[in-house]
Amino acid sequence: MAASNPGQNAFGRPYDTSRIDFREQTAEERYGIPENFLEIEIRNPEFKGTGRNKFVDYEIVCRTNIPAFKLKQSSVRRRYSDFEWFRDALERESTRVNIPALPPKVFFTNRFSDEVIEQRRAGLERFLQM
Repeated sequence: MAASNPGQNAFGRPYDTSRIDFREQTAEERYGIPENFLEIEIRNPEFKGTGRNKFVDYEIVCRTNIPAFKLKQSSVRRRYSDFEWFRDALERESTRVNIPALPPKVFFTNRFSDEVIEQRRAGLERFLQM
């Protein structure tokens, strides 16, 4: 195979661009709100319980303009074990889809440190955005 070259495919032949519409985009198309969007954010970790029953839960915020959703924005609080349950349910129902991994459980470090909580929050957000 030929080396990759701009304007040529992997076989060294020029791309066929005769069917591509090269019209100029409008400002609305460039900068407007997408036709349909779904944004998921995980934020505001909070400690709950005490002693051996202490855990962290996170606020999950969903923003969308998809008509199937009754609310344009909603939020709910969930803990890590709820994500485990959700992932297991997805795996049972979606045998042909590769479900992404959750961030790992933390056993031998301070699982309530700011750094560990932020890493888990970011990992859970990536999981929901896949």
